[in-house]
Amino acid sequence: MSLKVEFHFDFGSPNAYFAHRVIPGIEARTGIRFDYIPVLIGGVFKATNNKSPMEALAGVKNKPEYNAIETERFKQKHNIIEFRFNPHFPVNTLTIMRGAVYAKNAGFGPQYIDAVYRGMWEQELNLADTAVIESALMSANLPAQEILEKTADDNIKLQLIDNTSRSVSRGSFGSPTFFVGNEIYFGKDRLREVEEEMLAQLARS
Repeated sequence: MSLKVEFHFDFGSPNAYFAHRVIPGIEARTGIRFDYIPVLIGGVFKATNNKSPMEALAGVKNKPEYNAIETERFKQKHNIIEFRFNPHFPVNTLTIMRGAVYAKNAGFGPQYIDAVYRGMWEQELNLADTAVIESALMSANLPAQEILEKTADDNIKLQLIDNTSRSVSRGSFGSPTFFVGNEIYFGKDRLREVEEEMLAQLARS
């Protein structure tokens, strides 16, 4: 059996960034590569009537503080010391998500995704600004002008819309969402269960 494991992500989610940082270890231990699926989190929220954690936690006594504690625990557990909360948050990720679709199609998806995640959640860049995007991609030795031009391509736009719609149809309501075969998991805190399910499905194959 060829096990398919998917990571449905949007660069605008800090929790998806945390998942991205943990995934390489899981890949190394299981021998299975995650398939990164770009989705537009705003579209997912609209389709499912969901809200961002910032909105959902607003005005709830003690819960935001506990969420901050859990985030620190996760960072320490996985030695994620580079994280910086982006001062431009929330960032409109439409352009960089379309860029992710094109980069994946063109064969340099991992390099693009890593560069954009670093820019968003380590370098504190305003990645809604095309000039900033171009500079970040050039610094990563990626074809910045080509990528930006392709973000206006109708096929790329449609692919991102289709990715988002299919994600929702399979049960997604936010990012990070994972699929191990047909099993769905949501949130960075489910990565241990994701890995356990991967190993279980491999053992049954």
